[in-house]
Amino acid sequence: MHKTDLKSLSFNEVVEEVKKLNRKPFHAAQIFSWISKGVLSFYDMTNLSLEFRKELDEKYTIGFVSFFKKVISKDNFTVKYLFSLQDDKKIESVLMKYHHGYTVCVSTQVGCKMGCVFCATGKSGFGRDLTPSEMLSQIQTIATDNKIRISNVVLMGMGEPLDNYYNTLKFLKIITCEKGLNIGNRHITVSTCGITDKIYDLAKKKLSLTLSVSLHAPNNHLRDKLLKVNKCFPLEDLLKACRVYSKTCKRRITFVYVMIKDINDDDDCARELAKKLSSIFCHVNLIPLNSIKKEVYVKSSIERIESFSRVLMKKGIGVTIRRTLGDDINASCGQLKA
Repeated sequence: MHKTDLKSLSFNEVVEEVKKLNRKPFHAAQIFSWISKGVLSFYDMTNLSLEFRKELDEKYTIGFVSFFKKVISKDNFTVKYLFSLQDDKKIESVLMKYHHGYTVCVSTQVGCKMGCVFCATGKSGFGRDLTPSEMLSQIQTIATDNKIRISNVVLMGMGEPLDNYYNTLKFLKIITCEKGLNIGNRHITVSTCGITDKIYDLAKKKLSLTLSVSLHAPNNHLRDKLLKVNKCFPLEDLLKACRVYSKTCKRRITFVYVMIKDINDDDDCARELAKKLSSIFCHVNLIPLNSIKKEVYVKSSIERIESFSRVLMKKGIGVTIRRTLGDDINASCGQLKA
């Protein structure tokens, strides 16, 4: 018999399941609270009757990921986790320690379909989408292992969140629920390589999330070579969707731009990029390319990155050169592979 995974349900959906069992609404709040705390067995829900716990165990399940291995960066600010799923597939997640709190980089898929040429995840192929409970379990397991509360979540791990759109939305609804982890939308960043139709839909929902868009090129000719998704969602269409998102949600877009030596890092590229972004409320995050094995691309020199940054700033575009964390343990952007 197929059992419904209660951890993949929103609070209101848990209420509906409890109604089917002819139980009181307050029981749903108790169950949701236990699940949000990371309990994996209904029998550990000690404020429910034993009879009710047996019934829940017979009809439902609680999804989880198994802690497999972790590696700590020499900077001591980054920890990479390897998790095993119930079908033995593997995913990676990253804990990052900042002065303002703890951030978890969550994976949304096993592998990735997008095939960006400089990304280890894309080169590993695609396995399957993750369920909301598998996304939530990454946060819970890391929080329990470190005895901390996670304050920020970035969907920047393995996979393309907007390609697993339904499950990603459900996960966001679960972690922002006041009766659960209660992580505010403004503390959540959703990364995408540019699935335009989903950006429009996300704008309609007005969730106040930070949208991080992987751009990496100032024109279609260059972006076609680096990101296969650009052939389906060209740069002009993507930037139009970003303008709509920013105006509708009143949120600043973050454009991520990986700096690749002699490919996309000269001042002409910077000037072209500044012109394309001039009408969007945005910020550009420049990232030195993180190396992966057997890759022909090389990261730009710091001098070239700083020059690129100056050109953007002179054109009125806000810029940050991202500090690299965890590259010694292959935990930086584009390095997750499981």
